[in-house]
Amino acid sequence: MNVKLEKFSDYINGKTVALIGAGVSNMAAVDFLLARGARLTVRDKQEDAEKAAFLAAKSVKTVFGEGYLADMNEDVLLKSPGIRPDVPEIAAAVEKGSVLTSEMEVFLALCPCKIYAVTGSDGKTTTTTLVSEILKKEYEKRGCGKVYLGGNIGTPLLPFLPEMRECDAAVVELSSFQLFAMSAHVHTAIVTNVTPNHLNWHVDMDEYILAKAKIFENQTACDRLVLNAENDVTRAFAENAKGKVTLFSSKGRAEGRSIYLDGDEIFHNDGEKIARVMSRADIKIPGKHNVENYMAAIAATWGEVSLCSVLDVARNFGGVAHRIELVREHMGVKYYNSSIDTSPTRTAAALNSFKEKLIVIVGGYDKKIPLEPLVPLLTEHAKFISATGATGEKIAKLMLDSGYPCDKIIYTKEFDGAFRAAVNAASEGDTVILSPACASFDAFKNFETRGNYFKELVNAL
Repeated sequence: MNVKLEKFSDYINGKTVALIGAGVSNMAAVDFLLARGARLTVRDKQEDAEKAAFLAAKSVKTVFGEGYLADMNEDVLLKSPGIRPDVPEIAAAVEKGSVLTSEMEVFLALCPCKIYAVTGSDGKTTTTTLVSEILKKEYEKRGCGKVYLGGNIGTPLLPFLPEMRECDAAVVELSSFQLFAMSAHVHTAIVTNVTPNHLNWHVDMDEYILAKAKIFENQTACDRLVLNAENDVTRAFAENAKGKVTLFSSKGRAEGRSIYLDGDEIFHNDGEKIARVMSRADIKIPGKHNVENYMAAIAATWGEVSLCSVLDVARNFGGVAHRIELVREHMGVKYYNSSIDTSPTRTAAALNSFKEKLIVIVGGYDKKIPLEPLVPLLTEHAKFISATGATGEKIAKLMLDSGYPCDKIIYTKEFDGAFRAAVNAASEGDTVILSPACASFDAFKNFETRGNYFKELVNAL
């Protein structure tokens, strides 16, 4: 029996609860809260007839439209990740006594099993998935336990709480939006890296860094923290760590407890002895950044799983969709979908995974992060650039001002035109990659929608 869940059920019974934002995470919480006697109001700026009908059928009150935060006095507020906690109406309600939390914070507080949590600017989805795959492989061999994968990766886990057991494991991806207003304890935390991102939402880089650091601030000496030794921000996190720190490095041996790449071999150092883990060649998915993702996942599960489980995953796991995903080879041209590349650092990792020069589709929504790092990157790796979206014109200008050949770059505002330009520039033996270095919101709902549309265009050739 989950004692924490029973206590929460007693606490929430009869209380008024506002779900602020009718997105995936909050909508998944509706039945969970209703089953425990909560009196719900769903508040969202966007009106949605389908959601309104769904909620009305459950006798849930709704407040849609511009005034969705008016007269907010519920006992508990469950905020969607993308809404800042310092919105005046939310701050005023908290000052009057409302308790502010989120679907993920409630889940982490009530989860009965071990929690592995991953955050970072780049690589967090692949790393989260790798941790879950390694644990699943191990649990299959043992014949016990279940691994739950969710969070920012797309699946809310709150509805699964009643079935979860102490012998299970929860692996969650956490964004800075989720962490920013959260206080939670996780047993194993991973921070893949921290580079400029989401500066259109966070007030500055310092706030973004503080949000990422929240993933380990409530850990104890019994917990584990995995950090990137080659990232200045994450390396500095070790100074304030309460749990046992393991560093991972793709540039040779790191100090103390660590896992590192030396040549083409991966080693683990427990502080006393060094053990070979595997060869880089054992990893099926390409790119040095994926070697780093594997090292982070191995560090998180070291001593809890067999090396056989790790190797099984490394040799067979084909990667996560939208991350250097080979869509198709058509008329001798390979097409890769890496729509997840929503920052220059992600695009750098993708392009560095190839030895040949590429035809790159780049550009999208402006997150107010510096685009200048793209200049040397694209100069080195791109044989042709098809720039598009809200930032495409700026990227094209930066490249041309740097001396990049004007006949090797084109700006097309619409995505379809940019795709067609890339196809026209390609000949047998070439590689075309969608690696936008920007978010998708100028033209698409999310990066998945953008990636799926790219795949539709490729498969229609």
